[in-house]
Amino acid sequence: MIVLMSLVKYLSSFNLMLHKVGRNIAWVLVTLMISVILLQVFFRYVLNNALPWPEEAARALMIWMMAVVAGEAYRKGSFVAIDMLILALPDKAASLLKLALYLLAGLVLFKLFTLGIDFFERGFRSRAASIHISRAWIYLAMPVCFFTMLLSNIELVLREIGCLLGKADEYALNFKEK
Repeated sequence: MIVLMSLVKYLSSFNLMLHKVGRNIAWVLVTLMISVILLQVFFRYVLNNALPWPEEAARALMIWMMAVVAGEAYRKGSFVAIDMLILALPDKAASLLKLALYLLAGLVLFKLFTLGIDFFERGFRSRAASIHISRAWIYLAMPVCFFTMLLSNIELVLREIGCLLGKADEYALNFKEK
């Protein structure tokens, strides 16, 4: 039980640090994306001379913005979810169902992470049309996204195991650390 609590604490601390860094990067990326879009609006509608690169740059910035915050959103439960069944079940059954779903999600996330690595490696064979960088650097967002989600998933699995062992008050996510 002590080992499980230690693992949860260390992984939780690491995830919180990673999510804080991701949030800060996301603000910068959103600011850059908005700036690029406004630049394109100015050139297109004021100067009547559209630039060739802002749409692709804004799309790449948006992809990366999503990738750096997805792990935190998953950990907080911020994605759309249908939880009627879990809420209707008794605590132990709900906890077992959540654990099974987390384990299944973990397998999917691991597979997506490995596919994302392959996609990243293949991205070096082509270049983005208008911003002239290797597509691999845009595609790298997917393994980053799935890895941070996988780390959050592992923490959630360990917390759910702790809840099943009868220590729900100790293993439940603290809203202050979300």
